[in-house]
Amino acid sequence: MNLVEFLQNLVIKDWKLWHEGENLYYDSPREQSTSSVLAQLKQHKVEIIKLLRDRPDIFNVHPLSHGQKALWFLWQLAPDSSAYNQVFTSRICDDVNVKNLRLAFGELLERHPSLRSTFPKLGSEPIQQVHQAKKVDFQHVDASAWSETELYSSVYQESQRPFDLEQESVIRIRLFTCSQKEHILLLTIHHIATDGWSLDIILSELPKLYQAQLDGVKASLPTLKHSYSDYVRWQNKMLLGSEGEKLWSYWQNKLKGELPVLNLPTDKPRPPIQTYNGASYNFQLSSQLTQQLKQLATLSDATFYMLLLAAFEMLLYRYTGQEDILVGSPIAGRLQSQFRGIVGYFANPVVLRGNLSNNPSFKEFLTQVRQTVLEALTHQDYPFALLVNKLQQHRDPSSSPVFQASFVLQQLQKSQDILLLLENETEKDIDWGGLKLRPFNIPQQEGQFDLDLEIVEGNSSVFGTFKYNTDLFDGSTISRMAGHFQNLLSAIVENPVATVGELSMLSEAERHQLLVEWNDTEAEYFTDKCIHELFFQQVELTPDAIALVFEDEQLTYSQLNTRANTIAHYLQSEGVRPDVLVGLCVKRSPLMVVGLLGILKAGGTYLPLDPAYPSSRLRFMIEDAQVALVLTQQNLLDLLSEQTVPIVCLDNEDSFRSEQSLTNPPSEVTPDHLAYVMYTSGSTGTPKGVPISHHSLATHCQHIQKYYGIDSTD
Repeated sequence: MNLVEFLQNLVIKDWKLWHEGENLYYDSPREQSTSSVLAQLKQHKVEIIKLLRDRPDIFNVHPLSHGQKALWFLWQLAPDSSAYNQVFTSRICDDVNVKNLRLAFGELLERHPSLRSTFPKLGSEPIQQVHQAKKVDFQHVDASAWSETELYSSVYQESQRPFDLEQESVIRIRLFTCSQKEHILLLTIHHIATDGWSLDIILSELPKLYQAQLDGVKASLPTLKHSYSDYVRWQNKMLLGSEGEKLWSYWQNKLKGELPVLNLPTDKPRPPIQTYNGASYNFQLSSQLTQQLKQLATLSDATFYMLLLAAFEMLLYRYTGQEDILVGSPIAGRLQSQFRGIVGYFANPVVLRGNLSNNPSFKEFLTQVRQTVLEALTHQDYPFALLVNKLQQHRDPSSSPVFQASFVLQQLQKSQDILLLLENETEKDIDWGGLKLRPFNIPQQEGQFDLDLEIVEGNSSVFGTFKYNTDLFDGSTISRMAGHFQNLLSAIVENPVATVGELSMLSEAERHQLLVEWNDTEAEYFTDKCIHELFFQQVELTPDAIALVFEDEQLTYSQLNTRANTIAHYLQSEGVRPDVLVGLCVKRSPLMVVGLLGILKAGGTYLPLDPAYPSSRLRFMIEDAQVALVLTQQNLLDLLSEQTVPIVCLDNEDSFRSEQSLTNPPSEVTPDHLAYVMYTSGSTGTPKGVPISHHSLATHCQHIQKYYGIDSTD
């Protein structure tokens, strides 16, 4: 450990170092003031005083919050990802004093230490280093010769550029000038230094700072008496005390047991390692539906947030069929008033668990969600990142831990009009420190979770954004999901006492497709013939055509029919009649088809017995199905040695020699009799035999032949 690392390690542990002239002073936690540390300070006194004079930034280091640590390690895993870029864009339709705008951003960084920080490592752990004079990463780009497409592409690409948290600024400002009165402002900040509340602060303070620069005065902003590092100290102290134990106890109980993984039907196979490639789909609720939903929430003694969350959890239930739903929801994390004006990463997800068992009504479920939300808010100060570590759940690298879907209702504090530009609420100009702003929207490419629903409440209506992982979902799927969500909300307003299963989320077009178009399956098929009778019709049409090929062996329709007839006559002589089961245990060969067809021609019911099965499985199926006899091959007799039913070898020609056996046997079987019985795998319990009739099999085969256009060339 070099001297700088040694000193930074002391500062991280709450040591204070300063000098007066040539004298070095310190203040430390009592238990850390060891003789070895003091000896080091004394030995390097001259060098330390020089560092304090020349490089004061190296002493301005702080530990990270649990949330920041999680973001830093995610950045380490995917340093080229832009998933945690927080982006604001707007079109400025006015003259812009670029110099004063740059100075305004400089004052903003001076005011908020998080924005002039880097996040290097100290040993193996990341820290926050606050720089006294961090240069503003502000670039003025001449876009006057660009087309709208080129402008859009350049702004978007710049917004997606990743950050180097250890070396670079965590905030980038780009001003693309198209003309004297048209500019695009792009603000990109990494989440490790900011959150939604912080962006609200930034967008409310910037116009005041800019206007003050124009007027040549100091901006009138409240003095900040605390910093983000004060919050980190408060958090760590709280977690070590009784309050931390109380919070942990609640979440440990709430999330005990094996947690369900949200199993949304995806368009693409889930990658083995979680990706953060994302896109977004915007939608808007009408003002009428918005007011109806708010009225319902009030009548239900719930908040608008609770109602929308309940509807979202119901949507996930309808898509997955899972009754135990976990949704994450970021909370502002600023219960303490002294931290409300600070820019930093305070947001903390809470886990909201919904139980949709027993098909509750929406009102019943809303009551449950209300209680869940109130409890979560009471216990919101426990860091989610710490919760994940302490729960010690099995980590699946292909998805996010604990929850895979997120929900948030943005509560805009100061700059609602400006942030609503992102949602295209209005075409009118918005005044921003004397500048006229209009929307300039680019896709929000956040893909931290499988699915994220973000709601922004406007003046009269609601704007929603489904953010989704593009390695899992197609845009058309999310568009359809957004429609289902709105339909579900309409159904809830219409009948809030309806059960979850009764509430419709389909559009009229989808309902017509489901009930009418997809059920228009009427077709003409032979319904009065069994499958072997349909086969014989083909024998009469093409007796010499090839019916069966196996390696170098082939049989014509006539040959296959004759060989099957000999087996059918034999089986009838052994008492095989309609619905009498006959087992067939042979390897893949022409003998399998001959035996199968012979069983059907005799009127019996075919039971497939796979030679690859263990003898115990074969014994169970034979006994459970109560077969009359089993057809097999001589080289498989050992596999069936423990069976008590008659065993007959199909490859023993002496058993089937008869002149009479060459003709089609008479049979009493009808389409309603059984053709075969197929046993389930037994993966969810004891294997069960599923009986299929001749009618079903014949109809299915005719449908497949017609649907796929199967002919003599196949």
